[in-house]
Amino acid sequence: MTTSKKEKQAFNLHNCAKLEEAEKLYIEILEENPENARILNLIGLLKLAQKDLTAAEHYLKHALEIEKDAYYYESLARAYIAEKQYQKACSLLEEAINTVKCGFEIYFYLGLAYKNSIEYEKAEKAYLKALELQPQSEPACYNLASLYLFLNNPQKAIEYFKKCLEITPGKVETLYFLGIAYFRIKDYDTGLKYFENRLCRQTAITTQQVTYPKIMEKAPLWKGEDIKDKVLYTYYEAGFGDMIMFARYIPELLKRCKKLLIKPQKELSQLLRDSFPEAEVMDLFYDEAQTHFDVHIPFLSVPYVLGLETKDMFMRHEGYLRATPDKIQYYKENFFNNDKFKIAIKWQGNTYYETDRVINVDAFAPLFGLPNVKIYSAQTFQGSEEYQKLAAKYDITDLSRSFKDFSYTAGAIANLDLVICNDTSLAHLAGAMNKPCIVLLPYQYNWRWHMDLTHCDWYDSVKIFRLGKRESWNELLERVTQYLNEELLN
Repeated sequence: MTTSKKEKQAFNLHNCAKLEEAEKLYIEILEENPENARILNLIGLLKLAQKDLTAAEHYLKHALEIEKDAYYYESLARAYIAEKQYQKACSLLEEAINTVKCGFEIYFYLGLAYKNSIEYEKAEKAYLKALELQPQSEPACYNLASLYLFLNNPQKAIEYFKKCLEITPGKVETLYFLGIAYFRIKDYDTGLKYFENRLCRQTAITTQQVTYPKIMEKAPLWKGEDIKDKVLYTYYEAGFGDMIMFARYIPELLKRCKKLLIKPQKELSQLLRDSFPEAEVMDLFYDEAQTHFDVHIPFLSVPYVLGLETKDMFMRHEGYLRATPDKIQYYKENFFNNDKFKIAIKWQGNTYYETDRVINVDAFAPLFGLPNVKIYSAQTFQGSEEYQKLAAKYDITDLSRSFKDFSYTAGAIANLDLVICNDTSLAHLAGAMNKPCIVLLPYQYNWRWHMDLTHCDWYDSVKIFRLGKRESWNELLERVTQYLNEELLN
């Protein structure tokens, strides 16, 4: 098919991101020839760029009905992926492979569609085929490496992240996730230096600019030099669980500097004051410009700057946070004045980054049949509305309304016999207090739990139960209940 002057003009406008002008010309061409598959495909891609997914699908399907072309299959698959219709994308791309001669793009998008359909083994094969066709594709290497992290195969992830860096040296996202892959195999000696690249990621830069806009101007970053006569300022950068887990290093920091300032999330301030009275713990809102410090460091950089080796990462795994006697007594009198085996449960944490860790509350049903057991809810914020589903059926007491901050949560935990929860800050707090805890992990779990799940490296008191590949949360809690019956309650 020859290309008309008007088509060339429209395509040039499209290529220069002058989408409205390009669309006007595309429509004129289609009025003259409604069966022009090439123009239908282009206007479909234009609509895809405008995020008008309904219109994009309409035009792209029409183009493919007119002509079975690999590029048109790819375009429509991209629309389905944008619409999160991953099964449709898989079926379409499988049809393409059986219908036309396919290149790299078809297999690349097939890998993406399979991955989002939770068909990881098929996704692996598709990405490997894509790389066979285009070995120097950095996006395919990156997606395959990320997939291997999902598949709990960090060694393969490391292999392909390194290939990414051969193709595109110095890419920050790749270096960061390479560090995470090394963490999974418990190689912190190697992983910590790569993990430092998180500070160059756009999300971290944005956080620094919004939360700590004056720090870089006021004092240098601490890089491990002697600071015994200096004031060190360290501050949070991630979630509650990360801050609790790395709080184990605070005593080491106190040894290194003249004075230690810590700025945690406000919900953690009092707990850290109670646990580390030698440090000065700041409240969330205060002016760095009015506070003296000589050097500063983000909290997750502490083990790297301390020069810790893998064997030292898990120091104080027997417990290092504590509740105050007055809060312990308050909870004993108001919630725990009984002789039953006391279990607190939590089913949801922050879902901003991932939802795999959310447990359906009905899965906890078997626990309520255990003899001489009293169940408490420690669910706060997101997911707390689910409490009523349990309260309507079972004897359960809500602790969360009394939690003004984590120092109160610690007071409650001190009175418990066991915590059972998803991968959330409550598990870290229980572990950091050396309180027995069962943490329930999804099949694709976070790097910090490593590969050997027979024990927890970070906390002696934490036992790990991981969701099986085809297992439901209900089935996992049945296993937990059986374990309690056999090991703890007899």
